[in-house]
Amino acid sequence: MTAAGKRVRVGEALVKEGVLSEDQLAEALTLQKSKGLRLGELLVSEGMISPGGLVQALAKWLGVRGCVLRHGLMDAALLDLIGEEEARRLKVMPMFKVHKTLTVAMAEPQALPTLDTLRRLTGCKIRPVLALATNISEFINKYAGGNADIDGFLATLTDSDVEVVERETVDEGPTTDLDRMVEGSPIVNLVNMALLTAIQDGASDIHIEPDRSGTRVRYRIDGRLRELMHPPPGMHAAIISRIKVMSRMDVAEKRLPQEGRIRIVAERRDIDLRVSSMPTLLGEKVVIRILDKENLNIRLEALGFRPEPLAAFQRILRQPHGLGLVTGPTGSGKTTTLYSALDLLRSPERNIVTVEDPVEYQLDLINQIQVHEAIGVTFARALRSILRQDPDIIMVGEIRDEETARVAVQAALTGHLVLATLHTNDAPGAVARLLDMGIEPYLLSSAINGAVAQRLVRTVCSGCETKYYPSEQVLADAELGEQTGLAFTRGSGCQQCHNSGFRGRAGIYEVMEVTPAIRRMVHLAAPSHELRATLRQLGVMSLRQEGVQLAMRGKSSLEEVLGSTHVGGDDDSADHPKRRIAGQTKTKRYVA
Repeated sequence: MTAAGKRVRVGEALVKEGVLSEDQLAEALTLQKSKGLRLGELLVSEGMISPGGLVQALAKWLGVRGCVLRHGLMDAALLDLIGEEEARRLKVMPMFKVHKTLTVAMAEPQALPTLDTLRRLTGCKIRPVLALATNISEFINKYAGGNADIDGFLATLTDSDVEVVERETVDEGPTTDLDRMVEGSPIVNLVNMALLTAIQDGASDIHIEPDRSGTRVRYRIDGRLRELMHPPPGMHAAIISRIKVMSRMDVAEKRLPQEGRIRIVAERRDIDLRVSSMPTLLGEKVVIRILDKENLNIRLEALGFRPEPLAAFQRILRQPHGLGLVTGPTGSGKTTTLYSALDLLRSPERNIVTVEDPVEYQLDLINQIQVHEAIGVTFARALRSILRQDPDIIMVGEIRDEETARVAVQAALTGHLVLATLHTNDAPGAVARLLDMGIEPYLLSSAINGAVAQRLVRTVCSGCETKYYPSEQVLADAELGEQTGLAFTRGSGCQQCHNSGFRGRAGIYEVMEVTPAIRRMVHLAAPSHELRATLRQLGVMSLRQEGVQLAMRGKSSLEEVLGSTHVGGDDDSADHPKRRIAGQTKTKRYVA
């Protein structure tokens, strides 16, 4: 390696960084003469220094970033950009590509000819990271040709890393360690390794997909999918069968979608997994949703509400009866918000019942019902049964159809507090959606207390945050065109955040509290854009405005916020012919 045009002496660097003493260096140099190894390799093999310690000390000495390569830290498909032969010759391993910048692990990160070659081969700006040559060769071998050295990598797992348990029901019967039944199987270890890596990295779900070259395994972190592994051809059917056995699904049925559930013990805690299989053209695809209670934050104050929206939402929850809605797309955190609301409301004095599909987390003092449509337990049917149980508070996992919507509204009108989720783009859109489902405006206006729309945006990684100035177009899109010179925060990318610049997510919330003026507009079937305009007059911020506020506080980048929110609102269903008829049959059309 070279630094400032001079050859770096590894021993000298380690002594100056305080990692190695002069006596240890002398001993190592003596051993080096007899064993013929490079000094760094010798120090690691003799246990004088860890691979991570060696890399970090040398990286600091050279003034570059350093890392120890591990599975999940790299996108294996990027090796094709350079080619296996050239990667071996140059002693490099591509890690991640963000826009036009490729981060590459290099044994000699300051070798200018190598950097020039990489730029020419990839057409990207190269960001070098120091790694040990042996570590780079190890991962080139694993990923060459798209195949991982599965057996070698799985050997790093300990026997107790993942324990899979099977029960007749959630609450009955003894547990059985399934791993003991098929101990030593590489497929078992492969699946366990994928689960363990995803849990350790805080992933929300794992996607196991058939590919023309074998199997692609990806996992979702902070809402974005990343490559986890690419097992060799011929293993896909065995992997899917193993997961089906774990989740008690029909192994022989490959033509129909199936659903199952797994409970595992990993990292010394219980974790629930929801499994869904689906036939595709190339074979079955399986998605595993990870429900980790340690990632569940059910304190309402910790979800990211600003003080004003939080106070409005709490006022909605304090109502003795009525309908409160939480809206947003799939994966926006609606269920977590409802659980947080129930955590605020639950007490021994209240009968709280939920109907969910699926029940994601079990909460004390709350009676939770699982939807099972195959035997007729639908949202609407479960709701009718709940009403005979004298409930105080009812939570509906999702309002999907007119029947469920009508029962929920009737429950809200008969002295119950009903909380539910709905798929709309913003809070005023919840009114339009329920009217589209056939709910009469006069009933909805009497029942609804408020609606919360939400999104999750990625937050800037604290390990690599830096200031930047957005372009004029970005400022204009954020309605900040007149405020030039504003500095915002974004991440430059580091090992902690998988070189994405983001780590974790935060919620942004638009809260529509139903005031007398809003209630009158709902009664008159006012279109969504007029509800929206009234909210702005009342000082309620839109989702985009809430997101911009988050970016101005340095929690996220302005581009991330703009990419996660939309201009305007939900499709204005109030102007749909069906809505006009529904509105006019019960009341006159709203006139501004």
